[in-house]
Amino acid sequence: MIQTIEAIIDENGKVYLLESVSLPEARRALVTILEEEPATEISETALLSEQALAEDWNRPEEDKAWSHLQPVP
Repeated sequence: MIQTIEAIIDENGKVYLLESVSLPEARRALVTILEEEPATEISETALLSEQALAEDWNRPEEDKAWSHLQPVP
């Protein structure tokens, strides 16, 4: 399965993944370098929306409805 993971590459070329990745074995990866600088702050809109969305989305029936999109362990 192909995954897209956000990362930051520093001026020395070191890659820092912004989320944890667990793989069964080593994998190849492609890196696309974007022109814009990394965001240093969390989006205010995302923070303000979090509680309202959680009330609607954090329910067992939502988990069941979207379960077909989750990776198989």
